[in-house]
Amino acid sequence: MTYFGFLLRFLVIPIFVFLAITWWDNKNKRPTLGFNNGRAVWVAILVHILLAVTYTTPWDNYLVATGVWFYNPDLVTGIVFGYVPIEEYTFFVLETILSGLWWWFLARRVSEPTGFQSSTPIRIISALILFVVWVTFTALFFSANESITYLSITLFWALPAILPQLLYGADILWHHRKLVFLSILVPGTYLSLMDVIALKETTWSISKAQTTGILFFGILPLEEVLFFFITNILITFGMTLLLSNIGRQRFSDWKFNNYKGLP
Repeated sequence: MTYFGFLLRFLVIPIFVFLAITWWDNKNKRPTLGFNNGRAVWVAILVHILLAVTYTTPWDNYLVATGVWFYNPDLVTGIVFGYVPIEEYTFFVLETILSGLWWWFLARRVSEPTGFQSSTPIRIISALILFVVWVTFTALFFSANESITYLSITLFWALPAILPQLLYGADILWHHRKLVFLSILVPGTYLSLMDVIALKETTWSISKAQTTGILFFGILPLEEVLFFFITNILITFGMTLLLSNIGRQRFSDWKFNNYKGLP
């Protein structure tokens, strides 16, 4: 199966399904309770596409250049930017659209929680825990242990982007925890399972020497599962914080206070 064939089957088709659902919801003026709706969601998805391509490109090029990931030359077009085939950049865009549309689908159907309690301790403690994890895996990444290369570089790359999200709104994310949980779980699981198919078809392969050897279904590395879940954490956290009424009000209050003392 070619890489573009994989994208068509497992990302483009689901995207069209969710676009149809989104069109129907918009036509029937289905509200997104607790969140901004309509054009703002499309803008948020576009922002995340731009961030995904910009932030992921150096990391992905490093992985391909060092042989952590490699692609079957017979199953890609051969159009390469840096070290990475064009199909991989297309994947960044399509995953973000699919996950963003899934978030929107859920935001219109998950009941809005009540009784929000702002909590600075939750924000600080969660960010500190994440920082400690990041420092640990950064040290491991720069160690000589080749088998944890993929795992450590993924956390070295991703956690700094999650850190400001927690500092800004870990309490907001907890308030919307049902939406956040489902928004991460379903696409993370779905893409991990689809990865099994791609690996079996040799669309792409993962270095055994640079992974821990922990496999699901005898072929899916733990690191691949982590990648799909952590990218969906980034998208879900961002969409939730950008579009929630609470998050937007927090930003307005912060701006009014000349960006001093995040409320």
